[in-house]
Amino acid sequence: MVPNYITPNGLERLRREIAWLEGEERPRIVAEVQYAASMGDRSENAEYIYGKKRLRAIDSRRRHLIKRLEKVRLVDPAQMSGEVVKFGATVVIEDEDGNERTWRIYGEDEVDVENGVISWQSPIAKAIMGKAEGEAVTFHAPAGKREVEIVEVRYEPQEPLPEVMLFRL
Repeated sequence: MVPNYITPNGLERLRREIAWLEGEERPRIVAEVQYAASMGDRSENAEYIYGKKRLRAIDSRRRHLIKRLEKVRLVDPAQMSGEVVKFGATVVIEDEDGNERTWRIYGEDEVDVENGVISWQSPIAKAIMGKAEGEAVTFHAPAGKREVEIVEVRYEPQEPLPEVMLFRL
């Protein structure tokens, strides 16, 4: 069984999503389905059919999240240090064209490429794991073979999650 490495924020996000599914989203959809069912013929009732489909999606997502929680291995970047890239690192890399990019290497459930968070299972993360500042690595990206140099490795505390989070299926 492959562990689900995750940061404290990622773990909290999973727990919040499960709570939202169980406490808000599912009860709301159940009420909609009950109302639609009370309207009569269910075989041609689009609201009823769609609501049942949404309930299946909610239940499937909930089961998926619970399975992910069963495999959790919590890693707090704030408790780590060093110049070698490991899970939880914030890494500044420079590509062949001299462009720098900062990536945080977190869990699969935390990926947010637009905000610089990649999975430890991504091609670039796999290539730089175990490497130190100043080392160059080559890896296979979707666009082809690429080379990057590790400019900086640091381990930072995470910002607190916002009180209100939006989830959607």
